[in-house]
Amino acid sequence: MVNSLIGAIESGLLYALMALGVYITFRILDFPDLTVDGSFTTGGAIAAVMITKGADPLTATLLACCGGVLAGTVTGLLHTKGRINGLLSGILMMIALHSINMRILGKPNIALLGEKTIFSSISPLWLMPFVVLAIKLLLDLFFKTNLGLALRATGDNKRMIRSFGAHTDTTIILGLSLSNGLVALSGALIAQQSQFADISSGIGMIVIGLASVIIGEAILGARTVFFATLAAVVGSIVYRMVVALALRIEWFEQTDLKLITAVIVIIALVLPSIQRSSKQRALGRKRSSEIAGTYGKNTGIGGGR
Repeated sequence: MVNSLIGAIESGLLYALMALGVYITFRILDFPDLTVDGSFTTGGAIAAVMITKGADPLTATLLACCGGVLAGTVTGLLHTKGRINGLLSGILMMIALHSINMRILGKPNIALLGEKTIFSSISPLWLMPFVVLAIKLLLDLFFKTNLGLALRATGDNKRMIRSFGAHTDTTIILGLSLSNGLVALSGALIAQQSQFADISSGIGMIVIGLASVIIGEAILGARTVFFATLAAVVGSIVYRMVVALALRIEWFEQTDLKLITAVIVIIALVLPSIQRSSKQRALGRKRSSEIAGTYGKNTGIGGGR
């Protein structure tokens, strides 16, 4: 049990970078970017191929991140310059990346057993907290700069930010590039931790990222950027812990992982809606009683003299 939870925390920290990337597109930009499923695999593929060719693991990881940045940039260009719908832009890039990733790998999967990786000399459980914290704080600082504020404003109201002379096309491309760079970085680190890269490793990553963001916001809220990015990290860890506990139930199997993910996302989406509806009904009843009381006092109905 303890080992399962430790493993879940380790996985949660590795996937936290991907969750931060998803937070940028879905919460900051309000952009439904499905490139994530492809760029995650791209990161793992680039890192794995370079490491097996004898490259330094750190260099391989950084170049994997650059591969994700490039993928996000192309998605942004398709949307802003090609005037293609945002959702369709992501789908087209995701499809294209499947073939590109197969070209990079050369075969369905590559094993890294016996190869030197970033985690050869240090456990992910010790290294990743510092990496995740550093990237989270850097993002917090970036979103407080003029460019970061323009990026946030683009997601809130494109017309308003255009009226101030900002180029929304540039901020959209920047946001998508940054997001997919983080996703690819996560893919590269996970490939090194799991000792292999697979062509299908990115399938469903967007759902996992959304689940992490939604769960984290349900726990911590998203009052400020600091808490929003922290929520994405915490949500990633909690999501992995929930999955680990669910898989310990006898009638669940490893093949049910995607089903468990879907159920978690559904619950995370439905519960806040139910809570809001309950609060609105309670507030409505309170207002109705106040109106009825005021009406009774003014007309003398229901009250004594």
